[in-house]
Amino acid sequence: MKITYKGDYALKAVLDLALHYGKDVVTIHEISGRIDAPVKFLEQVLLDLKKGGFVESRRGKVGGYLLSKAPSDITVGDVARFIDGPIEPISCVKKGYSDCHDMYRCVFKNIWQDVSEATSNIIDHVTFEQLVSEVNSRQGALVYSI
Repeated sequence: MKITYKGDYALKAVLDLALHYGKDVVTIHEISGRIDAPVKFLEQVLLDLKKGGFVESRRGKVGGYLLSKAPSDITVGDVARFIDGPIEPISCVKKGYSDCHDMYRCVFKNIWQDVSEATSNIIDHVTFEQLVSEVNSRQGALVYSI
């Protein structure tokens, strides 16, 4: 699986909204500035995330975006798969794939299947709540006084 720019921005946008979970809505310009994403592209990403049930939008002068569920209920795997599709390091790992006639490549199929499963196991067990905790601990470690 290769994470696309769209997938990368989607993950960062969800993390940004997770960092502001339970607070006011966040504007697209605020998200764009913090994750360094073009506003027009981010509009498309947030629309997809809304269709996927990850975010909600509020219209109007005080409108913006917020998560539609708790950060503890969203995994990196949920978002990555929704935006970029299944985790398949090579096409023969796809379910139902039967076009493999290359015996040299076929000996690698089990390896690529293991890679796919290991990757899934990692990203399916990392929630955005965990990432928020990690961001907060890193920010705390950077704060010092003279």
